[in-house]
Amino acid sequence: MSHDLVLENGEIVFPGQTIRRGSVAVKGGKIAAILDRGEVCNAARVIDCTDRWILPGVIDPHTHIGFGDKENDWATETATAALGGVTGLMSFWRHDDLGASTGPWIAAGEARAETDFGLHFGVTSRRHVAELGELSKRFGVTSIKVYLMYKGATGAAKGFTEVDDALLFSALQAGAKVKGGVVGVHCENTEVIPVFRDPLKAAGRDDLAAWDEQSPGFLETENVFRVAFFGEKAGCDVNIVHMSAVESLDLVRRLRHKDRPRINVETCIHYLSLTRDCPLGPIGKVNPPLRPQSDVDGLWEGVRAGDIQTIGSDHVPRKVSTKGPDIWSATAGFPGIAQVLPVLIEEGYHKRQIPIERLAATISCNVADLYSLPGKGRIAPGYDADFAIVDPAGQTSVAADAYPSFSDYSPYAGRTYRGAITHTILRGTVVVDDGWLSPEPAAPGRYMHRAP
Repeated sequence: MSHDLVLENGEIVFPGQTIRRGSVAVKGGKIAAILDRGEVCNAARVIDCTDRWILPGVIDPHTHIGFGDKENDWATETATAALGGVTGLMSFWRHDDLGASTGPWIAAGEARAETDFGLHFGVTSRRHVAELGELSKRFGVTSIKVYLMYKGATGAAKGFTEVDDALLFSALQAGAKVKGGVVGVHCENTEVIPVFRDPLKAAGRDDLAAWDEQSPGFLETENVFRVAFFGEKAGCDVNIVHMSAVESLDLVRRLRHKDRPRINVETCIHYLSLTRDCPLGPIGKVNPPLRPQSDVDGLWEGVRAGDIQTIGSDHVPRKVSTKGPDIWSATAGFPGIAQVLPVLIEEGYHKRQIPIERLAATISCNVADLYSLPGKGRIAPGYDADFAIVDPAGQTSVAADAYPSFSDYSPYAGRTYRGAITHTILRGTVVVDDGWLSPEPAAPGRYMHRAP
C-alpha cells in the first residue's frame, strides 16, 4: 500500500503512555499505521525522524484570537502557532449576541486559519445562559467561560453589569445540561483587590511585583473554592483556567472526590517559567499576575503528579505600545502560542526531568478529552495526522520578529530553549518544513465542531 507521507525512524511519543522507536504512515489526512522499527513502506514523501521526537500536534486550550488585529488574527496567529508545533487551538469568543456573531466568526477562521480551531463561549450575561443549550448544539461548543474578575465595578468599567454569583451558578446549571459540558472560570476576587491596590498606588509602586501584590494568590484560591463548591451543587464539571497559585492547586487536591463532578485544572506556560521578579516591567502584566518562584515550582510538581490536566499559552496578540506607560494602565496579557512546546521541553523535561510523554499529554490528549475534540490528540490509526516533530538536540531562540504575529514583542524574547520544532503537520499536510512555514498553500484550518 502506498501512503502520502511517512515519518520514518523516530521516537514516537504516545501521550501519557510511552515512547517507541518506529515510523508513522499517513494517508488521506489520517494516521494509517504505526510501523515497527525497520519496517518499510512506500510513500510520496518520507521525512527522516532519526533521533527526533514525533509528538501529537499541540492543541493550545487557551487563546484569544481577535484581540489584536481582528481582521487578520486568524491568519497571523495560526501561522505563528504552526511554527511552535501547534495544529489546533481553542479560542474564547465573547459577544453580546452569540447567536448572530458566532457563525461569521467561524467562517472567518475557516477562510484564514492555518491550524484547526474550536471555540469557548464567554458568558457575561443572563441572556447567554438562557441561550446556551441551543447555541451549544448549533455551533458544537461544549465549553464556556465565566469571568469572575468582571464582577462589580471592574466589570462595569468594561461594560459587563451582570457578572455575579448568580450568573456563575446559573451558568453551571446550564453547563451541566450540555453533553460533555465543562465550565471554565477565571478565578480572581476583584472586590478585595482595592484593599491592596490603593496603598500600593499611593506609595508610588510601579513594578511588576506590585501587580502580584495587588491581587495575591489567595484571592484566586478563594474563588476556586466557590467555583468548585458551586460546581458540586450544580452537578457540573469545572475547569480552573490559567491557575497561577500553588495554594489554589492544594485546595483542588483536597476538594476532588471520585463521586463528585470533576475539578479540572489548566495552567499556562508563563506561570511555569516567568515570575513577578522578572525584569519585564509592564510587559509582564497579566491576569492573574505572575507569582513568586515558589508558585512556579509548586505548579510544576502538579504537572508531574498529573494534578494539572492541561497547559496553554493564554495568547493575546497585542502591540507593545499597549503595555504602558506604567503597570497600572498597561493592558493585561501577552503573546506566547509559539513557546508552549519550547517552554515545556526546557523547563519541564530538561530542568525537572518530567517525562516527555507526561508533558505531551497536557497539550494533546488531555485537551482533546476535556473538550470532546473528535479524532485529535493521539497517535493512533484513524486519528488526524497532526504532528510536531522535535529535534531534542536543537535549540529555539525567541525573537518577536521571527513570527508573523500581529504582536511586536514577546515576554520570552532573548531566551534560548533546548529543543527545536522542525516540522508541523496538519492532517497530513506539512505546514512547517525544516523550521520554516511551507511556501506551498497550507491546508485550510477546519473548525472543530463538537458533538459528544
